[in-house]
Amino acid sequence: MPDDTPAPPTPRPPPSAAAQRALAEAAERRARAEAGRKAQEQEVGGRGGPEPARYGDWEIKGIACDF
Repeated sequence: MPDDTPAPPTPRPPPSAAAQRALAEAAERRARAEAGRKAQEQEVGGRGGPEPARYGDWEIKGIACDF
């Protein structure tokens, strides 16, 4: 009678030097982007949420209106 238990997974080889550099660069880009988002000034008396000009419309009390 054959054994139906699955074989243990084979371990992955470590990433290559190029892959490690790419991962480090991506992490650095993510950190810079996050720092840039935090550094943006907030509008005084403005609306909260995402930048309305990015989407091409404003939301007023849940209703989107084009400008």
